[in-house]
Amino acid sequence: MKVVVGMGDMKAVKGGDDVLVTYSLGSCIAVAACDLQVGIGGLLHFMLPESRLDAGKAAQRPCMFADTGLAVLLEELERLGGQRRRLSIKLAGGAQVLDKANFFGIGQRNYTAVRRLLWKEGLLIDAEDVGGTDIRTVELDLATGRLNVKVSGHDRLRTL
Repeated sequence: MKVVVGMGDMKAVKGGDDVLVTYSLGSCIAVAACDLQVGIGGLLHFMLPESRLDAGKAAQRPCMFADTGLAVLLEELERLGGQRRRLSIKLAGGAQVLDKANFFGIGQRNYTAVRRLLWKEGLLIDAEDVGGTDIRTVELDLATGRLNVKVSGHDRLRTL
């Protein structure tokens, strides 16, 4: 079954035949995490690097932000029976799409934030498709742990 993850949202499921998908990753980043030993996985689509930018919004929608969203994702994966030491982590997104002069650098700031947060948790990134100027759609296949990355306007499909 295909499970759609919206912008600023997260879904985690237990079940080998599910596919988690999120669309329109520009400067946003998708964090895909799987523990294939117990058949669980999750996908976070966060928009901004730090919840302190808007504490009120972070309280309402924690998955909008890298720091609070990653915490929610990891907690939910553990609740479903996953173990952090077995997680395979993959990233996609972090493009520079609306800010051609890179004045705000949201994509790069998002990428830096999530790398720092994962490092603090002792988690390594197994694969990534980040940066550039392309908008991406990603699908996390829980049966295989593969993250398929489709670039808008191209025939390119990359499997991580």
